[in-house]
Amino acid sequence: MAQINTCLKRTFTIFNLFFAIIGGAIIVLALLCQSLTNIDGGDGLEGRTTGLIVLYVVGGITMVIAILGAYGAHKESKVCLIVFLVCMVIGSLLMLRAGIPSAIFRPQLEGVLEQRFRQVLPLDKASDEVKNVADALQTKMHCCGLFSYTDWEDEIPSSCLCNQEEEMEGLCQSIGYMRLLQLGPQRSVYTKPCFPIMMQYFLLIADIVLGVVFTLAILALLGMTLSSIMIHQMRYPERPTLLMHVPAIFTTPPPKYQELHNPPEY
Repeated sequence: MAQINTCLKRTFTIFNLFFAIIGGAIIVLALLCQSLTNIDGGDGLEGRTTGLIVLYVVGGITMVIAILGAYGAHKESKVCLIVFLVCMVIGSLLMLRAGIPSAIFRPQLEGVLEQRFRQVLPLDKASDEVKNVADALQTKMHCCGLFSYTDWEDEIPSSCLCNQEEEMEGLCQSIGYMRLLQLGPQRSVYTKPCFPIMMQYFLLIADIVLGVVFTLAILALLGMTLSSIMIHQMRYPERPTLLMHVPAIFTTPPPKYQELHNPPEY
């Protein structure tokens, strides 16, 4: 006889299926970030390797825990469910510990990144690795410099230069002869700097990460609740109902009306 309610077991299985999908999505996100940052020396960006490792580990652990929970519910294994419950408790605490400070720090992210990027200026005197990354960003995003074309001082690269079509669209500005001496007078470079465009992506990634963290925290709390109920049902299974048999005595009730044999005297 099954000790766990069938409806609860199905709900828990669907929950773990969704939990596994979340883990797979995290791994896909890590692969996407790895491919997007693996351009022209972008694989050497500070913190990139650590971030990717964290995403892969979190995604893999999430899928393993989901499989463990689904197996424990299907086999009604108390050991698996207890391990799942412990993982949910630890996971919810870790997610809240990481998510709450990150959400508080999020409004300060732009200022911190701006300060870090200004440390590599001027770009023409930066390392070759930084120059390669900057050239790749300028080519893909059609921008020039981190905060302005003046970040390159007098050595503005060709990735900053506009073509005639872009000049007609108003995406460029003309640079005087003294500032662009080696390229000749009145050359056009992109008007937009790269940092605001990069910040849009950084903030988007930060919002996605925060969403994933708090989603995992909510799922961990839900999984903790469901697994606790299932463990309780396995520990205290429903007992069959005892029917009390009370002997019944049937007697013939007296008639409602009794016939008068002697007529009344007049």
